[in-house]
Amino acid sequence: MQIDMKQPILEKNDAIAAQLRQRFADAGVFVLDLLASPGSGKTSTILATIDALRDEFNIAVIEGDIASSVDAEKIKRQGTSAVQINTGGACHLESAMIKRAVDVLDLDRLDLIIIENVGNLVCPTDFDLGENAKVMILSVPEGDDKPLKYPGVFQVSDAIVLNKVDTMPVFDFNEQAFRDEVHRLNPTAPIFPIAATKGSGVEEWASWLAEKIRAI
Repeated sequence: MQIDMKQPILEKNDAIAAQLRQRFADAGVFVLDLLASPGSGKTSTILATIDALRDEFNIAVIEGDIASSVDAEKIKRQGTSAVQINTGGACHLESAMIKRAVDVLDLDRLDLIIIENVGNLVCPTDFDLGENAKVMILSVPEGDDKPLKYPGVFQVSDAIVLNKVDTMPVFDFNEQAFRDEVHRLNPTAPIFPIAATKGSGVEEWASWLAEKIRAI
């Protein structure tokens, strides 16, 4: 006898996600779910994005980590509201976790919520969080073969941020091969090359996101 536990878990998650999506829509809040591996520069990308958008939009961040509140403290030091979620070992965030985090935020005062998902290229792809968009961050040191090894995350992403492009001369990263494979998996997803800690390329990425926020 085989019992499939995945489907009931996803059905429950999707039901809560649908409630969250309606709640966000009613409040006029755009929600971005950021997916990436550990060390890809998720937090530095978030900080650079906030800097680029904070004059126009009110922003809050939901930080997902297995343990610690290091990243949330970095966000708060920048003057942005941040809610920490520690999964206690789970490799992804779920909509029920987001619901609890959202309950402590004042949605009526926000335009954008950025969710920093747990560092993982597999598990988070299956879980709807009520977001408007999923965006995947890949850093150059991780290698250009990641679309081949983890196609799912590239297929579900609305855009791809290629971070740490300033290290391109140091690593054997074939940018054209990367772009070709991403576009094969996801022909409509734009790719934004950036160096988050230096601010390079952030303006184009932030402009894309700003258009999405204004559209709702």
